[in-house]
Amino acid sequence: MRSTAQLKDLVSRHEALTIPGTPNALFARVIEDLGFSAVYVTGAGIANMLLGAPDIGLTTLTEVASTVAAIADAVALPIIVDADTGFGNAVNMVRTIRVLERAGAAGIQIEDQVFPKRCGHFSGKAVIPFDEMVQKIKAAVDTRKDADLQIIARTDARAVEGLDRAIERAQAFAAAGADLTFVEAPLSVAELERIASEIGVPQVANIVFGGRTPDPGRKVFAEMGFSIVLYANAVLQAALQASNEVLTTLRDEGSLQQVAGHLASFEARQRTVAKDSWDALETRYAT
Repeated sequence: MRSTAQLKDLVSRHEALTIPGTPNALFARVIEDLGFSAVYVTGAGIANMLLGAPDIGLTTLTEVASTVAAIADAVALPIIVDADTGFGNAVNMVRTIRVLERAGAAGIQIEDQVFPKRCGHFSGKAVIPFDEMVQKIKAAVDTRKDADLQIIARTDARAVEGLDRAIERAQAFAAAGADLTFVEAPLSVAELERIASEIGVPQVANIVFGGRTPDPGRKVFAEMGFSIVLYANAVLQAALQASNEVLTTLRDEGSLQQVAGHLASFEARQRTVAKDSWDALETRYAT
């Protein structure tokens, strides 16, 4: 089954599918090895890990597409891609969809923030006019070659115009052809319940550790009817914390002995990057 059809099927179940985010191919392999059904390419993660910069709209389409292509080569999972604002207007959106679909995306998320955008859990956000976002969604839907490519329309209006207006926007985005909608940064379980019940297409929730949206757990999200629950940067935050702990000990003690339990073994590292399969290729094509 094509990855786009796989993702469409998973979304249709409304089972609150847990999807971790990854900023690169290595962590995508870890996600696949642990048995998750899909992977999310996080724009914030790319900004943090590739650029060492915050999620404030500094990444380019080329950088995102290069990351997606590497992940698509590394794993067989359906890939959802955070495409931020589509990198411009409706015309830019056409190119964004073409490039990311060609790179291997099974789903593409676009949002209604003013460019340059901000992380959905930052303050100071602004959204573009309603009609402008509707046209960007139409451009995305018209451009995709595979009709099963999932177009996910995110609104950040909750923080700017309130929940009622955010829900109205999401409803209109669905009417414009979005396959899923994503109301970013609701503040309570009651708000999550309204989102799931009042918008007539599958829904995405986004849980950020330390962010604004509560995490009632997969069972509750499934009972509400959410299709996807993103944990976009859990991997990155875990790696950052572990790196700080290990490197602090290395700096202070001059040895890794005290933190050996925090380190993947040499064998685990090679298994994660499928070294055996590359060794087999080397043997097969040896002169």
